[in-house]
Parts: sequence; C-alpha cells; structure tokens
Amino acid sequence: MHANELTLLLMQLMVIIGVSRLIGRGTRWLGQPLVIAEVVAGIVLGPSLLGWLAPDVMNALFPSSSLPVLKMLSQVGLVLFMFLIGLELDPKMLKGRGHASVAISHTSIVVPFALGAVAGALWLYKSLSSPTVPFSSFVLFMGVSMSITAFPVLARILTERGLLQSRLGAIAITCAAVDDVTAWCLLAFVVSIVRASDLAHAALTTVFAMGYIAFMLLAVRPFLARLGARVASREGLTQNVVAGTLLLLMASAWATELIGIHALFGAFLFGAVIPKEGGLAAALVEKLEDVAVVLLLPIFFAFSGLRTQVGLLNTPESWVTCGVIILLACVGKFGGSAVAARMTGLRWREAGAIGVLMNTRGLMELIVLNLGLDLGVISPTLFTMMVLMALVTTFMTTPLLRLIYPTEEIAKDRLVPLDAPAPVAGGAAPYTVLMCVSHQQAGPGMAHLAKALSEGEDAQLHALHLVSPERVSLRREPEPSQDALLEGERDVGESALAPLLGRAKNLGLAVRPLSFVSGEPAQDICRTAQAKHADLVLLGWHKPLFSQTVLGGTVHEVMEAASSTVAVLVDRGLSDVRRVLVPFIGSRHDRAALKLARRLKKHSGAEVTVLHVTSRDSQGARAQVEELFPATEGVGVRLKVVRHESPEDAALQEAREGGYDLVVVGVGVEWGLEDRLFGIQRERIVRDAPGSLLVVREPEPVVEAVVEAEPVAPVAASSRS
Repeated sequence: MHANELTLLLMQLMVIIGVSRLIGRGTRWLGQPLVIAEVVAGIVLGPSLLGWLAPDVMNALFPSSSLPVLKMLSQVGLVLFMFLIGLELDPKMLKGRGHASVAISHTSIVVPFALGAVAGALWLYKSLSSPTVPFSSFVLFMGVSMSITAFPVLARILTERGLLQSRLGAIAITCAAVDDVTAWCLLAFVVSIVRASDLAHAALTTVFAMGYIAFMLLAVRPFLARLGARVASREGLTQNVVAGTLLLLMASAWATELIGIHALFGAFLFGAVIPKEGGLAAALVEKLEDVAVVLLLPIFFAFSGLRTQVGLLNTPESWVTCGVIILLACVGKFGGSAVAARMTGLRWREAGAIGVLMNTRGLMELIVLNLGLDLGVISPTLFTMMVLMALVTTFMTTPLLRLIYPTEEIAKDRLVPLDAPAPVAGGAAPYTVLMCVSHQQAGPGMAHLAKALSEGEDAQLHALHLVSPERVSLRREPEPSQDALLEGERDVGESALAPLLGRAKNLGLAVRPLSFVSGEPAQDICRTAQAKHADLVLLGWHKPLFSQTVLGGTVHEVMEAASSTVAVLVDRGLSDVRRVLVPFIGSRHDRAALKLARRLKKHSGAEVTVLHVTSRDSQGARAQVEELFPATEGVGVRLKVVRHESPEDAALQEAREGGYDLVVVGVGVEWGLEDRLFGIQRERIVRDAPGSLLVVREPEPVVEAVVEAEPVAPVAASSRS
C-alpha cells in the first residue's frame, strides 16, 4: 500500500468513527441503540446524502479504488463480530424456557418467512430482480431476510430498559437466540444453493456443512472445554491462548467459506461452541469487543452506506413498494410474534412488547442484505429498500416499547425487585445513604465518610454502580453480595465497587451493593434513591473530560432531579473525619451542610467549625447553629464570624490555615459553586482547597417560602476582618 493510499485509509477511518460517534450522541439522547447511529452515519457518508450534497467530496474521500480495501476490512470486522455474537449466545438460554418461547420463536420465523417468500414470488421478483437470478434463490433469500431478528441489538435494548432479568426479557432473548440460530442455518442453506451450479452440488454442500457442524460439536468443543478450564480468569488468557483462539477462528471461517456457506457462519459457529462456563468466553469478549465494535464494525456500516442509494427510489411506485415491504416486515414479525405470545397465555400488553422486540432487525439484517447483494441475489434498488426497512423497524422498537410496556409494567415484571429499607424499632425509617460509584478510586473515601455519618447507628448503606450499555454482556449476572465479592466468588478487580466494599468491610460497615445497566445514569440514580428512600445521595468525583466544573453533566442532572439531599465528595485521601469546616451564609444548602456536620459531630465526635462570612453585622447565624446543635450537642462546635467581601476567599483562607480533614460546603454562587450542566472555569474552592470537600445541595422544599418568612433572632458574635 502506497503512502497516499495509507493516508487515505487513515482519513477514512477517522471520518467513519468520528461521524458514527457524533451521531451516536444524538441517537443516545433519543433513546436509540448505537447501531442506529452507525447505520445512519454510513448512509450520511454515502451517495444518499454526502454524494448528493457534495459529490466531489465523497469521491475524494471514498474513491472507487479504495472500496476493495474497505470491503476487506469490513469483512474482517464482521468475522470478529459474528464470533462475539456466538460467544454471547449461551445454549443454556435455549433450555428450560417452556413452550411459550418455542411457539413464539417458531412463529416469528415461519410467518415473516412465508410473507417474504410469497411477496418475492408474486411481486418483487418480476419488478426488482434480474432474469439471471434463479427464482428459488430469490424467494428463499427474501424469506430469510424478512425473518431476521437482531439478537445483539435486542439484548442491548433489554438491558437498557431493565428487562433482561424479567420474565418478558427471558422469553424475548430466548426467542431471539432461537431466531438467530435458525435464520443463520437457513441462510447457510440458501447461500449453498445460490453458489451451487446444480442441485447435486447444493446437496453436497449441505452434507459437508452438516459434517462440519458435527465435527465442531464433537471434536472442537471438548478441546475448547479443556482449554476453558485452564483459563479460569483474565490473567490466564495469555497472548498465546488469544493467538491460538484467533487461528482457530480464522480456520473455522475459512472452512465454511471453502464449503460454500460463507465465512460468517464459521465464525458464528466457532463462537457458539466455546463453553460459556469458566472465564474463557468472558475474557475473549473483553479482549476483542472494543476493536471489533469500535474500529472495524463502523467500516462495515460505512461500506453498507456507500452501497445504499436512496436516489434509486425516484418514483412514487418505488416508495410505495418500500412502504409495503416495511409493512409486510412488521406484520410478519410483530403480528406473528404477538399473536403467538398471546396464545401461549401472555397478556396483550406483554404479547405486544414481545412483538415489538422481535421486530428489531438492525445489524443482523444489514449483514444478510450485504451478503445478498454480493451474491447478486438482490438488486441495488431492493437492497436500498431493505436497508430502509431495517432502519425503520429498529428505530421504532424503543419508542413503541416505552408506549406498550411502560416503567410501571417493568417494575411489576422484575424477577429481582428493589428491596426497601427495613423498618427499625419504633417504626422510624433508618438513615439511608446511597453511594454512587463510577470508578474504583471513588470508593474508599466514601466508605470513611459513610462510617463517620452513621457510626453507632443502624443505618442503611447502599453502593450503586451503573454499567454503560456499551459494556454489557448477556451473561452478566447481578452484582454479588459484599461478602461474596470479598471472599473471591468473583474477581474483585473486575468490579468498580470492590475498593469501597473492601474498605467498608475493614471498617465494620455493612454495605449492600447494587449494579445494573443504565443508559440514563442521572434518572436511574434518582429512581434508585427514591426506591431506597435515601436521605443522602453521595456522588463520587472525577475530572470531567471537556467541562471544567465538577458540578456539571450527570452531577448537575442528579442535583436538579433528586428529591433527597445530594452531596459530591471531592476525595483527597479522606481517611479520618476529626476536624470539619462548614462555611455558612444561611442558604438552605448551607443549612443542609450544617445538618451533615451535626451527624458527623454526633456519630464520629468530629470538631466542627462553622465559618459565618458576612460583609456587615452578623444576624441570625448563631441562632441557626444553636438550632442544629442544641446545648447537649454543642460541645466541640465553634462559630467563627468573619467580615469579608468574598465568602469564597474567606473559606479558602480558613481551609488552608485550619488543617481540616473535611470542608462541608453548600452549593451557591457565594462559594463559587453553581450546579450547571457545562462550565469553562473550574470552581476555585474545589481546585485550591488543601483537603477533601463535600459539596451539598438540598432540594427545594415545598414549604420553603413559609420557612424563610420566619424572623431570625439577632445574635452577638465576635468578628475579625
């Protein structure tokens, strides 16, 4: 490859990945899976949009001479991706699901297959096919392409919606798994017929394919089971093991391509026969997923987009044909699955949700369509129509699912419901803290703070870690208990909660871990806090990638929406809470900071200094402090009044001079702390304070106006300037 060709390829990769991720931000905001963004990005970069608006730019970026290289890279990406799909497909999902899954999955294949075949035979073959294409090949291919369900996309939607651990999710994922296996077997048969020169050759190809499947199950699978037993963890997955696995993967793909049923089937089969017990399958997914999904798979979408020419649909008749194809696809998949689900005893709402989920086509449909276009079975015009059908059926899944199966239904259907705090003596609810951990570094400081807030009290402590949908696995189990995680039942290093749970155990704290997949972290934090009746939502801190403020992004959204007190811990090695500073002016957030300081004083014996900053005579500070620290608790509480034009500067000066373990400060412009979505300037008090900080925000109470209208008693206090 010449230097200019390499330069062009690198530029193409930059544009493809960048545009995919950029559009992905928008689709994520719309609640759509990332695959929608990648498909749209491919169409945007192709002749349908970029070629229409700026043909010279498209021809310069994607010249026809570069397409063979992109095609080969996309095929390598597909081989790896189909291997990952096989790894995700656990045969245990196909067992023990009852007659409902069997009936629904079979119906969801037979009905759309029949509709696609009939439409192809009676209508599409005459208008959109070439006489050189065998009639039987075209009809069979249309049937298969209509019966596809996107197993990986459906899995992502189920996990994002919290349905994977529900009865409905179990039925849907089982049906999709059966669909995938059946559809790929049918597709292998169709490809063998298309590639065969005569019926005898097709029969021979089928025999070889069956023999190869038997060889993989009877010879290769036992060997992989022994290999998996030796590779029990990520550390055991050496480079030699990865190299050997990739060699076997390529050999399997090569063998099925040589047989005549396409390399993708061999990659899928090899992934499917790798045992899911032990650590081999999970470790391989972790090693290969990012390269396949982030780097190579978008090339396939871009290549598909370059082949999708919406401009070919240039007559009303062609758009009507496209609409009918979409309608037939929805009627076959949605209608067949929903009716079958209803006949197995599910409610209409559940049956409708099953139908919507099974109608998801996404990436798997594009793989089949590209295969058909490469084999010459379908024309570029029909290819474009079918791509639009795949887009529409995938795009409609999430909004229809929210409409048919809303959050209330999901809560009823959960197999593992959220547990509520246990009542204590006297009927009063215990003090409850929800600690939200995004990365391992945030945990230990939270554990020390939780102990300081609750020592000697029967408090409820929960640790929440939200997993990005992009990092989800179908075999992912609910987060284990604290003892199970620490006793080695799962690799402690794999969990973001492990450092917090380990420190909590050392401190004698009982913490309940909770982890699930979330595409809406702020909303799910607030929902969990409400379900747990949390008195305090404790958020970790990390430096933002683009924004400078620590109170932006998800933190801002939680502060705006939470009905509980929210605190952000800026941890700088917090290990003991003995000396606490509370800058105070009098806002409700300052009062919330004082309340937390009172708990620290009560449960850990911390010395509390309240720094009241005023630019005039102090009025009301002592009364408010005495209200929260009555005489019985006031020992060890010091009120310091400072006259200063800049409360932020006064607080920083005191923090530097006093040697405090923790500064508890309320949100407010006076302290240079505003909860805003974006910020170009880092908060000075966060940047310059020498120790750990706890930034507190109190939700606006319903009776706030009444409270603020009450007169505050004047106070005499010493001051210094």
